[in-house]
Amino acid sequence: MKDLAKSWWFLVVLVGATALGPLAIQIFLPSLPAIQADLQVSGSLAQLVFSLSAGAIAVSMLVYGPVSDRFGRRPTLVAGLILYLIGSLVSTFAPNIAVLILGRMIQAVGGAAPLTLTRTIIRDLYGRERSASMIAYITMAMVIAPMLAPAIGGYLNDWIGWRANFAFCGLVGVLVTALVITGLPETHHQRVGIPGLAGMFATFGQLLRNPAFCGFALQSAFCLASFFSFAAAAPYVVIVVMERSASAYGLFFIVISLAFMLGNFVAGRISERVGVERMVVIGSSLAVLATLSCLLAITLFGWVPWALFGPCILLAIGNGFSVPNAMAGAISVEPRAAGAASGLAGFLQMLTAAVFAQLSGMWQNGTPFPMVGFMIAASALALLSFLVAFRGTGIWSRSAAE
Repeated sequence: MKDLAKSWWFLVVLVGATALGPLAIQIFLPSLPAIQADLQVSGSLAQLVFSLSAGAIAVSMLVYGPVSDRFGRRPTLVAGLILYLIGSLVSTFAPNIAVLILGRMIQAVGGAAPLTLTRTIIRDLYGRERSASMIAYITMAMVIAPMLAPAIGGYLNDWIGWRANFAFCGLVGVLVTALVITGLPETHHQRVGIPGLAGMFATFGQLLRNPAFCGFALQSAFCLASFFSFAAAAPYVVIVVMERSASAYGLFFIVISLAFMLGNFVAGRISERVGVERMVVIGSSLAVLATLSCLLAITLFGWVPWALFGPCILLAIGNGFSVPNAMAGAISVEPRAAGAASGLAGFLQMLTAAVFAQLSGMWQNGTPFPMVGFMIAASALALLSFLVAFRGTGIWSRSAAE
């Protein structure tokens, strides 16, 4: 196991698997206006392609954790990847919006497997503080895929059409599945039985009664909701309101992804020294400052891309600080139930993000203000929920080793 933890190829496989879900989410966002026009549906209905798939990820994350605790990380991950490939195929050839939504939901359920299990695999091999650093490094490398995805999706949309986005996801999924099958051994050998619905919900209830778990999980949930509020509505704001092309939106998005990578890189370097809790507070505070700055910028300087994307650079850096540390903290509360904790934390993340994404995406009034309002609300709730959960615990006085 120690040799596995030091293997660079093992980390490459984890990065590739983890990137599939964000790739599938981000690549078709520049195509939402084209999907709406081609399938002749309303903006709110087209938005369901995004938000319902996020909801599907949320629900499936509840299942993957306990299943992997029973059957192992590797077979559970491979099963999820097969679902991902099926969903990509259905989405590519969807004749109408209903089939497209179904295909995206199947794809999302499959993509939830690596999102849930790679964090658990890391926790199998590393301690709490080291897990935060490793999650940060893997997230930093993994961001390359969703960083390029909107740009790739925008150009595929402009050159070929929106269906090419889902075909591209399928091709990448085939490669990643082959890598997982050939390069990822099992890391969980102390199997536990699947508790059934009653036992599963009892475990979830135990976690939800733990203030530390709730603080970490809710912080990461609202943090992701702030980003999803942006991701869901930004294509409309940039392409329709600001009258830029889909490919231009994709290029703007690269800057945000680079900032998120920077935040993860810094978190990977200093999390063990600074401490998980303090990194979460610092990142959450930066996110609140960034979203308020975004509102100020578009109010003072008008509806131009830099006024929107400039402050979001700080938001991405703050999220890069807090998200890997919050997830490492959440799955370390109950080490024997790391799979269940990862699944429940992921469920709360994606469910909250799906709600904010749908509200932000469908509230289109010809201005960027609704989107920015949801971003401010989510980032403020992320900081508040964490501070309430850890009130009186001396976050700033404890050492990182604790």
